[in-house]
Amino acid sequence: MIQRAILKVNGMTCTGCENAITRVLRQVRGVDEVVASREEGTVDVTYDGDETTPATVRQKIEGLGYRVVS
Repeated sequence: MIQRAILKVNGMTCTGCENAITRVLRQVRGVDEVVASREEGTVDVTYDGDETTPATVRQKIEGLGYRVVS
């Protein structure tokens, strides 16, 4: 089942940050689309809920050194 999560992320300061998060999340099985916005401080992820979870997405973002606050 296709689902969507919009996560508030602290620490994105540049396009490189957006690209790093996008690159890592696109490697997660089940992730279909990623839009990271430093201006908004959000990461919008569309994913297959049968293959991954918001917790996994959060873990991958935090593994890069960013803080997910919601």
